[in-house]
Amino acid sequence: MNLKPHFSRFLGAFPERLHFAAHSHHAWPDVSFDAQQRAWLDAAAAIDNKWIKVFDEVIPRAQAHLARLLNLPESRTLCFAPTTHELVVRLLSCVTRKPLRVLTTDSEFHSFARQLRRWEETGEAVAERIAVLPYASFAERFAAAAARGGHDVVYFSQCFFNSGFLIDDIVPLVQAVRDDATLVVIDGYHGFMAAPTDLSAIAARAFYTGGGYKYAMAGEGACYMHCPDGYAERPVNTGWFAGFSSLSKGATEIPYSDGGLRFMGGTFDPVGLYRLNAVLDWVAVQGLTPASIHQHAMRLQEHLLDGLSTKPITALDPNALVAPREVSRGNFLCFRHPRAGDLHAKLLQHEVYTDYREDRLRIGFGIYQSIDDVDELLRRCAIALA
Repeated sequence: MNLKPHFSRFLGAFPERLHFAAHSHHAWPDVSFDAQQRAWLDAAAAIDNKWIKVFDEVIPRAQAHLARLLNLPESRTLCFAPTTHELVVRLLSCVTRKPLRVLTTDSEFHSFARQLRRWEETGEAVAERIAVLPYASFAERFAAAAARGGHDVVYFSQCFFNSGFLIDDIVPLVQAVRDDATLVVIDGYHGFMAAPTDLSAIAARAFYTGGGYKYAMAGEGACYMHCPDGYAERPVNTGWFAGFSSLSKGATEIPYSDGGLRFMGGTFDPVGLYRLNAVLDWVAVQGLTPASIHQHAMRLQEHLLDGLSTKPITALDPNALVAPREVSRGNFLCFRHPRAGDLHAKLLQHEVYTDYREDRLRIGFGIYQSIDDVDELLRRCAIALA
């Protein structure tokens, strides 16, 4: 896989940089630059009428891409927002019962984890958190908790940001939820475009969120949610774009658009969707799939770990992997170290870009990286972390 020429703008902007934070901010392929310009030119040509193009062309195209990649039976169930946080808060506004009863895990990303903790502080929510460790029994333990019922919301990640642990099969966890009215939400941000995702068996039951910032290589402002019919039909937290098709019609009841667009908010910058479409068009032309992308990332991961076994670096001990080699992982490695922040800073001095969360150093892999890049990473790590 030699796709570096397609990333010439990002890679050429700083040739000495080794970007191994691909679980956070991926490099963008060059087609996204052209798409960003196209969004500007469309606005110049149409001014206010650009929204007709956005709703008639840009959004349906993005919906079609996502439905194909997620194996959804139809594309109309998808909506968009600048962030997944906005979408999740809008979704949970549909639950008017207080306190909100939430089943989740102890390893959710800061966006949802922070919001939930704040709701708990104010008495608006009560949460039951299932420990992700030990990995071998997580799915069984979480499914058992879901089967006990009594929850307004069941929320879990497909791939956990603080370890890389990937749930191989999310379907049984969704099917275990006892109560038909419970909202089931899957945070797919670290799974989308990083691993094969097939929602066909649960498309009628579960909400799924993701976005372009990470593995979809499209940057900020292009987040989405799959929204099954029959659940949360009239969000309380709503914006005027949720009734865009009815703006010129008089109505006694507040109107909502069909399908996922009922979760649209207010005015947003559509440039992220232009980039997303351009990147996913390019992905299709290149014959890339989430499976092939994941396979490439795994190959690079294993090459790094083999190199660390041959020439050990104490600070990057494979035994310190938060998600060890024998469990399913997403497209990044997570090393536990008491001074992870210091490791990150030392690597940065050698133009190696990683990131860290508390005592965890994360190294991510993308399709613009090669085996040679991993060899150079090993060389620089040996110097920086000696």
